[in-house]
Amino acid sequence: MQLNAEHITYIIKDLHYRGIVAEGLQDELVDHVCSATEERMQLGDRFIDAYNRVLKSFGHTQGLRETQKEVLRSENFKTKIMLKNYLTIAARNLRKHSFYSFINILGLSVGVAVCMIIVFFVLHEISYDKHHEHANRIYRIKSEIIFGGNHWNMTYAPAPMAATLPLEIPEVEAAVHFRERGSYLVKRETENIKEKNVIWAGNDFFKIFTVPMLEGNPEKSLEEPNTMAISKRTAEKFFPGESALGQTLILDNKWNFKITGVYEDMPVTSHFHFDLILSMAGLSEAKSPSWLSNNFQTYMLLHPDADPKAVEDKLMKLVMDQVAPQITQVFGDDFTIDKFKESGNKIEYTLQPLTDIHLKSDLLGEFEPNFSMAYVYLFGAVALFILAIACINFMNLSTARSANRAKEVGVRKVMGSFRSHLVRQFLSESILLSFLSFIIAIGIAYLLLPVFNDLAGRQLSIPFQSIPFYLLLIGGAMITGLLAGMYPSFFLSAFKPVNVLKGNVSLGMKSGFIRSSLVVFQFSISIVLIISTLAVFNQLNFIQTKKIGFNKDQVIMVEDADALGNNRIAYKNEILKNNMIVNGTFSGFLPVSGTWRSDSPWWAEGKNPSQSENMVSLQNWAVDYDYLKTLGMTIKDGRDFSEDFTSDSSAVILNETAAKNFSFDGSPIGKKILTFQGDEQGVNPDETESLTVIGIVENFHFESLKENVGSVMLFLSKRPQGYISFRFQSQDTKAVIDLLESKWKEIAPDQPFTYTFLDQRFGNMYAAEMRLGKMFAIFAGFAIIIACLGLFALTAFTAEQRTKEIGIRKVLGASVASIVVLLSKEFGKLVLIAFVIASPVAWWAVNKWLEDYQYKITLGWSLFAVAGLAAFVIALLTMSFQSIKAAVSNPVNSLRSE
Repeated sequence: MQLNAEHITYIIKDLHYRGIVAEGLQDELVDHVCSATEERMQLGDRFIDAYNRVLKSFGHTQGLRETQKEVLRSENFKTKIMLKNYLTIAARNLRKHSFYSFINILGLSVGVAVCMIIVFFVLHEISYDKHHEHANRIYRIKSEIIFGGNHWNMTYAPAPMAATLPLEIPEVEAAVHFRERGSYLVKRETENIKEKNVIWAGNDFFKIFTVPMLEGNPEKSLEEPNTMAISKRTAEKFFPGESALGQTLILDNKWNFKITGVYEDMPVTSHFHFDLILSMAGLSEAKSPSWLSNNFQTYMLLHPDADPKAVEDKLMKLVMDQVAPQITQVFGDDFTIDKFKESGNKIEYTLQPLTDIHLKSDLLGEFEPNFSMAYVYLFGAVALFILAIACINFMNLSTARSANRAKEVGVRKVMGSFRSHLVRQFLSESILLSFLSFIIAIGIAYLLLPVFNDLAGRQLSIPFQSIPFYLLLIGGAMITGLLAGMYPSFFLSAFKPVNVLKGNVSLGMKSGFIRSSLVVFQFSISIVLIISTLAVFNQLNFIQTKKIGFNKDQVIMVEDADALGNNRIAYKNEILKNNMIVNGTFSGFLPVSGTWRSDSPWWAEGKNPSQSENMVSLQNWAVDYDYLKTLGMTIKDGRDFSEDFTSDSSAVILNETAAKNFSFDGSPIGKKILTFQGDEQGVNPDETESLTVIGIVENFHFESLKENVGSVMLFLSKRPQGYISFRFQSQDTKAVIDLLESKWKEIAPDQPFTYTFLDQRFGNMYAAEMRLGKMFAIFAGFAIIIACLGLFALTAFTAEQRTKEIGIRKVLGASVASIVVLLSKEFGKLVLIAFVIASPVAWWAVNKWLEDYQYKITLGWSLFAVAGLAAFVIALLTMSFQSIKAAVSNPVNSLRSE
């Protein structure tokens, strides 16, 4: 067939657009193919046949004339052809190397799914309190107080502060204070329901916070005493199918509150969730003029142009002007504010932005447990690391398999393909794989999210209705594909065709070094996560097993003793008749969080209270005669309370810390301690109360182990209330619960029976750490799995590349064990290097986390050894499968194939 220059031009352009032939070869092919000799005509026939085969392979059956028309089409068509070509070859390569494609897609899918879940979690955590219209102008007052041997960082402020702020500081637009008084029994008529999310609040609550009011006037709903606003779900609970506005609820069987407002349920991303808001106008202690007592959480709304720092300075001046005369009034003329500070004491109030509370606050008196910004950064880094491990798998496998595709690259280059075409080809494969992985990752994330929600205590969901979500997914897939495929594409496209086609291709030291470095990076991250997980669980085990000064096991706490009225003593005595019950005690003050607390300053008899160094701030716990026996506490000196001593009504038992802080001369037994008497309106400096020390109890932890044991005094309660705690000895816990509930229903049939266990409440103090440990364990597991997937594929590829070598070694007498060692030792060394790198990083990170604890584990070499050994064994098992498979293969087959 005689071809003219026009035919050749069309064909060369078409092949150029397909990335097969460079356009620069056009003139040479025209001269060579279009001559009239018989040889050239035969060459033309072969050229057309070859070209038609190219067309057929790309799905085209049209003849030369149709091809000429296609070549002359627009640039959009040319781009479409190129893209289709890239995707077709990419899909073909994925099918051809299905094992490695499966490893890549699985690893990347799991990595992206885990990363996606962590990103949802992080976005959820940083969104707290941003739903309020004036969130950037709302501040909470936090206090730092050092006095009487104690150091407090609190959310509490004095009762008069909220009312005083708008009057004395012009930049303050409004202020509101809250008072927590625990849970309440709430009923409409007869049957009580226990409500825990109850708060007393000032009238400006709805002015400061964006909480939509569904019924009632938000400006006046908390204006009058004995009025309340309730949430939508509470209204539906007590008044189903009818309006709650104007109705009445009874609290604790004695207080009637009129409902003056119904508001929308507070969103999940709020640092407080109140279902009943009681008017502060009806709380007597809110009218206290004392600036020395801190019991109220106080928030303020600043004017738009206010400077928070200037407001903070004015706040401190206001506080000092109020505190100074009251300190002198209580402690005497010699006790001035200057002397107070000189003695090492401190009173400081600062402003805390509302949006900082959830992630940057862990103060005494938080409404709910907060999260930590450090953990947000930590989980964000874990997400990136896991995604990086998955991308590293792709890069490693792509570069490792480059020898198999070297001839493809060489042939393409000889046929005239530019390097840019090859780069686009390999990038398209990477992006295609990335998109497939992201699609599968959505399904994996959908399946894993409920498990994560249970673990993290959150309500996360995939935002399928959100367009930005899909845009982020597409962008993430593109970026991940580009980043993961960037190095392999440039690396492969750089091969010189002359060397490749001669069989002289070498991956080079640089490629091997980079691949080894990436494996080390993967396992370094995995080992850091393993060490961190082990450290967290060791600390939690330390907390559970540490001697804490009381016996938390087999103690059941029955709540709301007041609901029994005058029958509370009869109930206790009736329960004690059963041989399953060992002891019982009344007290709201228990050594676990969420129970009652009260503190006040005391001094030893004979010392001057006007000297602050003589003052000791004590937790004042009202108990009964059986308190120490029921909780398993130990008397170190003196004796326990006894009904045989009528004088015990004015006796006190101190813990070891309190006895030390009083600095008694000689034995503390028989010594007296004193305090000023007072009420909700403040202290009376003219009247004092005196108690005699009869015993010293061994220190017991009543707050988290992050805190040192503070000073505590125990005294006999005049009216037992709070919890009724029973120690039992039966292994049949259900029988104990049934006993308590049946007797309760006999005495108080209309009152709810609620209980908890002391060891559970103790464990709840460390719920955040438990969740952290479990999440770390899961993330570490995923990191190890993804890293091992890559190691598994690399080992398989190494064995595949060394098939001939393995066959020769076996023919020469090499054992299976020696071949397994040969194939595994290179990667084994990399895991050991990763352990050396990861250990100091993990040591620093774990020590940083443990700084928050006053009582903590010591990091020993055994923890690191266990983590390193675990990583090495996991890697060895991963490598062994492929190594053994290669080692036991028949050398005849491998040598024949070579």
